[in-house]
Amino acid sequence: MFDELRECVFEANVEIVRDGLVVLTFGNASAADRAAGVMAIKPSGVRYDELRPESMVVVDLESGAVVDSEYQPSSDTPTHVVLYREFAQVGGVVHTHSPFATAWAQACREIPCLGTTHADHFHGPVPVTRQLTRDEIEGDYERRTGDVIVETFGRRHLDPLQTPAVLVASHGPFVWGADVAQAVENAIALEVVAASALRTELLRPGVEPIGDDLLRRHFLRKHGPGAYYGQRP
Repeated sequence: MFDELRECVFEANVEIVRDGLVVLTFGNASAADRAAGVMAIKPSGVRYDELRPESMVVVDLESGAVVDSEYQPSSDTPTHVVLYREFAQVGGVVHTHSPFATAWAQACREIPCLGTTHADHFHGPVPVTRQLTRDEIEGDYERRTGDVIVETFGRRHLDPLQTPAVLVASHGPFVWGADVAQAVENAIALEVVAASALRTELLRPGVEPIGDDLLRRHFLRKHGPGAYYGQRP
């Protein structure tokens, strides 16, 4: 049961390790099957080289309860569940502690859009959340992590598929997409632009963000109804 969902989530978790975004067990990927009302996610604390498709844990999208597995789901499952509930177009979520994106998160700084590489993937800066309060940390921490992400996007009036990533302050990145393969691609892109932004600021402190016209052109040539990048079917 849920074999196809488990397989794609397994492949996504393998991919984020292969691409250098995850070491040890510092990360997880999930995918939702909205028709079935479930998601699948990596099991908690299991080494990546021990994972198999059947290891993926299927969880109810409403209750967060395990539907089908002998394993406990990732400790970040409540965060993923909040994102699926609140961002209706999202079909896959990736969380990592990739070095450069995490450095920006630990600095509690958004990643500015300094060039066209960034603009190809993210329509403006990658936002950073506020710090969680003591009550949020000591309470339902993982769910509150999801809540603060949603709060950040609401406060800034951001479209989750135009800005498919966030930095949780002092923690690390959460990235998503229309499906889990796209979420993995966006996680790779995030780490690349995080590294480029840091190096650019070292080379030219106080550098200004890319202009709105160039930002818009590069984003829209890959995204939206007028996109023309790549091959047409």
